[in-house]
Amino acid sequence: MADKLIIFDTTLRDGEQSPGASMTRDEKLRIARQLERLRVDVIEAGFAASSNGDFEAVKSIADAIKDSTICSLSRANDRDISRAAEALKGANSGRIHTFIATSPLHMEKKLRMTPDQVFEQAKQSVRFARNLVGDVEFSPEDGYRSEMDFLCRVLEAVIAEGATTINVPDTVGYAVPELYGEFIRTLRERIPNSDKAIWSVHCHNDLGMAVANSLAGVKIGGARQVECTINGLGERAGNCSLEEVVMAVKTRRDYFGLDIGIDTSHIVAASRMVSQTTGFVVQPNKAVVGANAFAHASGIHQDGVLKARDTYEIMRAEDVGWTTNKIVLGKLSGRNAFKQRLQDLGVTLDSETEINNAFAKFKELADRKSEIFDEDILALVGDESVTAEKEQYGFVSMSQHSETGERPHATVVFTVEGKEVRTESDGNGPVDASLKAIESHIKSGAEMVLYSVNAISGSTESQGEVTVRLQNSGRVVNGVGSDPDIVVASAKAYLSALNKLQSKADRVAAQG
Repeated sequence: MADKLIIFDTTLRDGEQSPGASMTRDEKLRIARQLERLRVDVIEAGFAASSNGDFEAVKSIADAIKDSTICSLSRANDRDISRAAEALKGANSGRIHTFIATSPLHMEKKLRMTPDQVFEQAKQSVRFARNLVGDVEFSPEDGYRSEMDFLCRVLEAVIAEGATTINVPDTVGYAVPELYGEFIRTLRERIPNSDKAIWSVHCHNDLGMAVANSLAGVKIGGARQVECTINGLGERAGNCSLEEVVMAVKTRRDYFGLDIGIDTSHIVAASRMVSQTTGFVVQPNKAVVGANAFAHASGIHQDGVLKARDTYEIMRAEDVGWTTNKIVLGKLSGRNAFKQRLQDLGVTLDSETEINNAFAKFKELADRKSEIFDEDILALVGDESVTAEKEQYGFVSMSQHSETGERPHATVVFTVEGKEVRTESDGNGPVDASLKAIESHIKSGAEMVLYSVNAISGSTESQGEVTVRLQNSGRVVNGVGSDPDIVVASAKAYLSALNKLQSKADRVAAQG
């Protein structure tokens, strides 16, 4: 029997630390259900002690997900660990993931603690966590830049205290594959009780080597858990990409010799859901999940693929779920067909009211668009999850006029705490005029740092998906809106971002 590689997904925790990628509880739960369908081994649902909102998200996921281990991050202190344990009470299988920095730079500049103090706190935190749950993971933050002797001392001690998984993060993405793999192997060889824990890798992508480093940690270092995110989502340049690691190990099983429990047919659906929820668009040439990942433009390549697919394809598009978007619904499709498609996509709406509202939006869209693809349905449900919450601003209607030689003008009607307001403005284009009309009334003072447009599906009949990223007083938020009319989608996205700016949810920076 080959060894099994454990896939630890941290999209809902480390992925959410991307500026503007924070998610609501319902959005997190929806993605967690998709990760369960993907058969992810461990889902890091959040950082329960960071805010009441994150606590509720972790608790909801722990209560709902039955087939994956649910994990909560915590700093190495009793309060964080207790909060994590409380959030995980309903889990079939729960894990506390506690961490403390061990590099000289972090200990001196950030923690302002001596190595001996860090050593004692690491031991005590694992001991405390182990008394609350049977599954404890320990991470030495900035582990790769830590001194080997000190790191060996700490890790030997926490394993003795009961840590079941030891994760060695390359927190700042500094590693290169061969050296990182050797680093993990050296730790395992030097620590007497290393065989008492599963070894894990967690690599960031600052130098574009997160996947390569993770695989080196597995092949050279002997790690048997990889921490990763859907689409490589994460702060700065992102994390190790789940889809790339999984397909590398699956495609090159001859080299890695590892079993993997992931149901790869749900990878594309997970990628779409995370992209549409966070507003982080997947680049077309992204491995495995990019729109061009299985496209062949070269005539020689096309000829070869037509004769035998394996001439240029090392994996099949359908194996990662690309065929699922071929199923279409239309205006004659009934409520049951719509509800079944939601279920097939791994989407669960909590009440009949939510299903009815989403179905009404589906029928409205079907009157404007002949075929409804999975991407359209996910966008509709994404809109529904936003409107289901108490929002301060809501889109109602708009009109805009634009012609060559004339300055564009827009009139927008939207709600403020349930009351309709009507505003208008000129602008450099219809989108600019629409957003200026909204801002003229709200006066948020927010700076727009990103505006992007993406076609949800093919053809000019496609819905447009707009992402707006706003920054104000140190907070960065993303708003996403979709509509066949790109100007309307822009207004929806802007209002969505403004709603998120109103949220007072606090977040604590955590280990990467």
